[in-house]
Amino acid sequence: MTASDRLAPLAEVARLRRGVVPDAVRADPGEQARLAALIESSPALRALPTAQALTADLRGFADDPRMTRTKAHINAAVDRQLFSVFRVPYFPSLALDYLVYTPVHTDESVLTAYPSNTMAVTVDAATDGFTPPGVVALFPEHHLDGVQDDDDLIFYFIDKFVTRHFRVTRPMIEQVMAEGSFPSLAHAGTAAVRQVSAWWVRMHEHHHRLGPMPIPGYLKAKSAKPLAGLEELRTDVSSMLACLHDRTLPAADALLTYEYVLAERLLRYAVEGIPRPNYDAVASQLLFTYLRSRGGLELRADRLHLTGELPAVLAALHAEIDRIEQHIQHEPVADVRRRLLEFTNRYTAFDERAGDYRHLPFFSRVKERLGV
Repeated sequence: MTASDRLAPLAEVARLRRGVVPDAVRADPGEQARLAALIESSPALRALPTAQALTADLRGFADDPRMTRTKAHINAAVDRQLFSVFRVPYFPSLALDYLVYTPVHTDESVLTAYPSNTMAVTVDAATDGFTPPGVVALFPEHHLDGVQDDDDLIFYFIDKFVTRHFRVTRPMIEQVMAEGSFPSLAHAGTAAVRQVSAWWVRMHEHHHRLGPMPIPGYLKAKSAKPLAGLEELRTDVSSMLACLHDRTLPAADALLTYEYVLAERLLRYAVEGIPRPNYDAVASQLLFTYLRSRGGLELRADRLHLTGELPAVLAALHAEIDRIEQHIQHEPVADVRRRLLEFTNRYTAFDERAGDYRHLPFFSRVKERLGV
């Protein structure tokens, strides 16, 4: 299939998606049949294997509410196309959408040491549902069935990571960090940031599947905002420690990845969701507060200084989360969730009256100053 053949369905999907309401499609067999018929009647779509898989799933959804064929086709990655009905409350733009991608090359040492079902990709073309800057990843549970199986691919749109880094993180480094805080990252160009982004997302997903309460097995238990944030932080700290200590990785690339993950988690995510923090912002303020409380980070005259104790403090943070999760071996899930929530709230700005989290004043001022 040529590049033009792969791009031809875009206009047709853009036309069809205007009338698609994911909740209605999920609930109504009539809507499922109607959408399947529309796709099958389109000359630009009906010959595509990905469209055939989708229509078969739609026609059988009432009896078997799974997107089995669609996901099997996507997992095979034979044509580098994503086409499905997506239902994502926090990505409301997604509905019936189509995307064409190119995989980002990842170093063999990372692929070997950190196996996962991650696909780091750049977007060649996509319908409008994928356009918003916040749509940076596509997970199996984003499909109509809301299910993630262990072998389902997880997609990260790396070009958006690169854009966010240069738009938000680099200015933050210049404005709030002490000089020399990120010596490797400060000089990294677009190609290098694209490469370490691919490292990051693969290592991130690999570490989700480790520990006493791995994902997806405990996905539901960790779905609340503070616990989702804690899980994101756990995996990023795991990745940073791996970059610092895994001697099988190319040393310069591992150091750059360490600095990149630290900068993104500590700085950029901290200003997301203002005035109401999202789960990533909760994770960042937990990291910020924990590092300051243990001497890994110091705030002096509105400049953040990374101390020589930082690697040890990161290891202590990881060990503390792991110790709490170990309680799952002899306690009910609800009790362990309570322990994890107590830990999260100890290091974050939780407003009990409002029942939600507040942004830290330091990062609120930074966001206002930078206009991001």
